[in-house]
Amino acid sequence: MNDPSQPLEWPHGNADPAAAGPGAAVSGFLWPNPPYAAYPEAQLQRGSEACEILGLNNSRSSGQLLALDAADRTIRINVPPARNSMPLKFSQFRAVKVLAPVTVPPRDADDHASPLSLDQRPRTPFRVVFAGGDELKGVTIGHHHDKLGLFLFPPLSESDDSVRRVFIPREVLTHFEIGERIGDLLLKDQLVTPEQLSAAAVEQTGLRQRRVGDILVEQHIVTADQLLRAIEQQAKMPMVRIGEALLALDLVSPEQLETALAQQRDDRSVPLGELLVRKGVISRGQLQSALARKMGYPIVDVEKFAIEPDAVRKLPHAVAKRLEVLPLVLRDGRLIVAMEDPTRRDALDEVEFITQLKVVPTLTKLGTLQFAIPSTFDRYGADALPRSNTDPLPDFTPDFTLESSNKLIESLERDSSERHSKEDESAIEQSDNSLVRLINSMIIEAHGQGVSDIHVETYPGREKLKIRFRRDGQLQPYLELPHTYRNAMIARIKIMCDLDISERRKPQDGKINFAKFSSQHKLELRVATIPTSNGLEDVVMRILASSKPLPLDGIGLSPANLDALKTAVARPYGMVLCVGPTGSGKTTTLHSAMAHINTPDRKIWTAEDPIEITQAGLRQVQVNPRIDWTFAKALRAFLRADPDVIMVGEIRDQETAEIAIEASLTGHMVMSTLHTNSAAETITRLLDMGMDPFNFADSLLAVLAQRLVRRSCGSCRTSEPLQETELQELLEDYLHVFPADARPSKLTLMADWIKSHGQGGRLMKYHSPGCTACGGSGYKGRAGLHELLTVSKDIRRLIQTGARAEEIHHAGLAEGMRSLRQDGIIKVLQGITTLAEVHATSNA
Repeated sequence: MNDPSQPLEWPHGNADPAAAGPGAAVSGFLWPNPPYAAYPEAQLQRGSEACEILGLNNSRSSGQLLALDAADRTIRINVPPARNSMPLKFSQFRAVKVLAPVTVPPRDADDHASPLSLDQRPRTPFRVVFAGGDELKGVTIGHHHDKLGLFLFPPLSESDDSVRRVFIPREVLTHFEIGERIGDLLLKDQLVTPEQLSAAAVEQTGLRQRRVGDILVEQHIVTADQLLRAIEQQAKMPMVRIGEALLALDLVSPEQLETALAQQRDDRSVPLGELLVRKGVISRGQLQSALARKMGYPIVDVEKFAIEPDAVRKLPHAVAKRLEVLPLVLRDGRLIVAMEDPTRRDALDEVEFITQLKVVPTLTKLGTLQFAIPSTFDRYGADALPRSNTDPLPDFTPDFTLESSNKLIESLERDSSERHSKEDESAIEQSDNSLVRLINSMIIEAHGQGVSDIHVETYPGREKLKIRFRRDGQLQPYLELPHTYRNAMIARIKIMCDLDISERRKPQDGKINFAKFSSQHKLELRVATIPTSNGLEDVVMRILASSKPLPLDGIGLSPANLDALKTAVARPYGMVLCVGPTGSGKTTTLHSAMAHINTPDRKIWTAEDPIEITQAGLRQVQVNPRIDWTFAKALRAFLRADPDVIMVGEIRDQETAEIAIEASLTGHMVMSTLHTNSAAETITRLLDMGMDPFNFADSLLAVLAQRLVRRSCGSCRTSEPLQETELQELLEDYLHVFPADARPSKLTLMADWIKSHGQGGRLMKYHSPGCTACGGSGYKGRAGLHELLTVSKDIRRLIQTGARAEEIHHAGLAEGMRSLRQDGIIKVLQGITTLAEVHATSNA
């Protein structure tokens, strides 16, 4: 067996082909060939080669291999019917086979039996094990292994020694075997018995595990005194990161660690160790070994440990079960807990928040907590809440402490376990006291946390019901409930918004007026039910925005954009459009604009689907396509109702667009939204829909494109001077959108930035590492990026002549427009958001 971490020598004694690829004078990749005299030297790939790609899911695709880049660790392929080539990282495929064979002449028959023959072509079985456990077996004539991966050379047939070249990247390779195993050879020669070989393999496995630190500490802690001494010893140890610990134990390679760190930088919700486990790079046992040996976490035997009742009572059972955390000891304001992965910061933060104590994590053996937690809470945990089926509690006075919600969950968990113990298991009713309270508390908590959507997800069989919150655009787990509550929760939500609880085959839409269930909470929720597989249903509840719109000054527009938009919406007639993807805040912006001009001398009509924001003075209409009450028909009706301003929720078709333009040309201010990517693309999209260029150019006043990004947390935000290299990257990013002949000077732009956003003559780089206020994410709330194109005489002329979107965009930039990316970079310099958020939501 070969370990991929130990490179082999290049078979010809030449330079490594990986080194000869990108860095040498030749162009193209130097493909190795079988290391035998009959085969030609390594071949340089200069053109495309027919190939077959083996994907990560074992799918096979035929195409053309255009290049292999050893430096970037990518291949470039073209797979019909696609016209363009695409790059694939080594981690994105399992193998690539070049179909053109490396041909050799047949061997001389007399040469086969000669042991002194120079023409050796030995056929050797191989076995490759991929990350994840899948295997690939076959026969190869020689092989080559280097820092790129493994090159194999399977023969064309039994009679033909010509070979095809197969490359398996190092990123997907766990280990490989070339030739027969030593154990099989010993068995074949009858030097050992099968029993002896099996015993030796078991012993070898144990030795290997000891060599890489894959065993835990021999003596496990069983008393509080032992535990406190071990924690004191750990505090004296030097700080070690989990990545460093895994590297020191040879459990990961530097490349694997760097890949995982890059992925974690994009998603901080998963600890590094857990991420490596999920990717199949290490096992959970190896992770625990690193935590114990290199980071000093004490190992607690929870099956024998003398757990203190006072510690157990500090944490609700449902939370302990959900987070897989077992309280052990309470000392000096510290709660010592046992976990299988003590690096899960999110779990520790939640326990600290609930208990209001400093939490000290320790390790325990894999698989022990699932039994220890329920048995411990049965002995020492607080009693479950009393249940009553007599009061459905349509209205209640909620307890705002988090413990209340957790006790409700605990009650549900215990109720479920009681039902599981009965032979005749029955689902609960939608009027169950604990369930009613839980749904109400869930909605109140979601509103208090600034959640925009509540997702209720059902799964077949005994899988749990999952509830997730979308906060600041990101979905986050909230809680899981037993499967017995699946139908009851969906039915209860349907009853709250007067939907048909017997209809499960069709989607339904409704609204919850939450004031009926909690008089002090004036909330509205838009509810959508979606039928899923196995006859189940999911529910998504949108918490609608406050009935009062945001002031136009408070939606994050730059001073120039704010003045231009105020001027446009104050005009007596014309069209103003707000564009962007779903969920980018278009409706909020339009309502802010209408609030700015909502005066007693104006009559404003709106057609919306649905009405999410209400404000006094507006006449708001809900359209309903199912009864043929569409945006177009509402617009026609408005024109007969003496309006000054008309707001159309969305321009979806040609008819609506034509009526909107007609209305704007006949003395009305028309506002609407559209799903387009940029302001310039909006103009070409409407022209493509068949609008008359001259009428459209005369009616259009401004187009505001916008996106929402997560706002950096102000509570933990820190700053440091921006490095020169980072500043140059920002300048390039900001300026590259301009045409080459109209690009402003870098020095002038930098001076403007320092004058407007600098501190002490320096531009600052802002970072929010995470705190309790933002839940450790570094973000809290959202901010808008804006691109406002006002229609000047030059742009009106371009619209009339059917100019391309790029030309209109460049004309807007020349007149002072700031693109979405540019507006985002300015907000990065102001510390409002991060460059990663700007790049994720705006085109280059």
